[in-house]
Amino acid sequence: MHVGLGAFHRAHQAWFTDRALDGADWGIAAFTGRSPQAALELAPQDGLFTLIERAAEGDRASVIASIVEAVDGADVARFLSLLSLSSTAIVTLTITEAGYRLDPGGQPNTGDRLLATDLRWIAAAASHEDLLEGSASAPRTALGRLLAGLEARRRADGGPVAIVPCDNMPSNGALLASGLRAMAAYAGGELVEWIDHNVSFVSTSVDRITPKTTAADLAKAAALTGWQDRAPVVTEPFADWILSGDFPAGRPAWESAGARFVSDIEPFERRKLWLLNGAHSLLAYAGLERGYATVAEALADRSCLEWVNEYWDEAARHLPTDQLDIAGYRAALLDRFANPRIAYKLEQIATDGVNKLRVRIAPVVLAERGEGGDAAASVRVLAAWVSLILRGADLADSESAAIAAARDNRSAVAVNELVALVEPRLVDDASVMSAIRQLVAESSRR
Repeated sequence: MHVGLGAFHRAHQAWFTDRALDGADWGIAAFTGRSPQAALELAPQDGLFTLIERAAEGDRASVIASIVEAVDGADVARFLSLLSLSSTAIVTLTITEAGYRLDPGGQPNTGDRLLATDLRWIAAAASHEDLLEGSASAPRTALGRLLAGLEARRRADGGPVAIVPCDNMPSNGALLASGLRAMAAYAGGELVEWIDHNVSFVSTSVDRITPKTTAADLAKAAALTGWQDRAPVVTEPFADWILSGDFPAGRPAWESAGARFVSDIEPFERRKLWLLNGAHSLLAYAGLERGYATVAEALADRSCLEWVNEYWDEAARHLPTDQLDIAGYRAALLDRFANPRIAYKLEQIATDGVNKLRVRIAPVVLAERGEGGDAAASVRVLAAWVSLILRGADLADSESAAIAAARDNRSAVAVNELVALVEPRLVDDASVMSAIRQLVAESSRR
């Protein structure tokens, strides 16, 4: 099963499963997140879709067959039914960082209205013979639905299952385990103990640039395959998936499609989050400020390219270069970013900055400052984000209310409050805050 049926899932987990040597033995029941649109498009096509790999020299298309059921995520009854089956071995998730609704320590954000409602539902449903009985509404959050599904599996004696978050968060498996256990505690009963004995949480690092599909892409898919496809996906040729954890009920042979299984995922997570995602955030905020629309356009700006390399120099000082081939990884990233045929929109990257900057940039600043550096390159990313916010940019952030409140204050106070949302410890660093305020002031004069 998959939660968060979107373009990235189809370009990544669905593609890896389709290409696995035993892929024909597996099928994915994919549930949408906030919108049912992907299910409405894919269900009439029996889950089939066109994947267009867009290289600088041209396009290549294939039809992916690993999704066997595309379901509106609001169909909680179907979700519970499938997750209760022993034949369901794995649940993967791509719900974005904000979709977990967890604080940095992995605890449920009880200030989140929807999550708080789901927690009350979980507590009430625990006493019902039918999980969906006696409740005005089924869970609406991804983790609320997942927890209800695990309770259904426990009651049905469905056996062990692996849960595999595929979003850009450090130690995402451990983070999800902490959040779900805390939520299960609200239900009482046997669920927490059952999770401890039956659920494996797998940490992952995922990588494949996947821009939004356009109307031109629909026409291109038809031209390449001869089929009319309402839901094609465009992605780059490069794909990477690193996993660490157990699969007690089995898994596809993803390694035959190029996935890697490691005992310690942390160095790979940091390399990807800091170098790829961190540079994407830098290009998004600095590029939008300069009027660019895509990653390739921003990278073509000499100043932006210089800032990316300076940021990479800074981040690389805190990565184990002996096992990660940092130089080769950086060179490959420049080629991938510069691909003019992958129109990865800066506005898409710039959304939900608080959650993204918290794991992509703040750790680099803290590491640099801890070793006596000025962290100038990574501080520049924070300053570019603050500048856009203070100019009134709507970056669709999960912390939008706090951001709006900060923006309404005097500018000096607003900078502090915005930075505190990302990493409170930075506000106590006079040197960092002085540098951010100076860069924000310079930006406002341009």
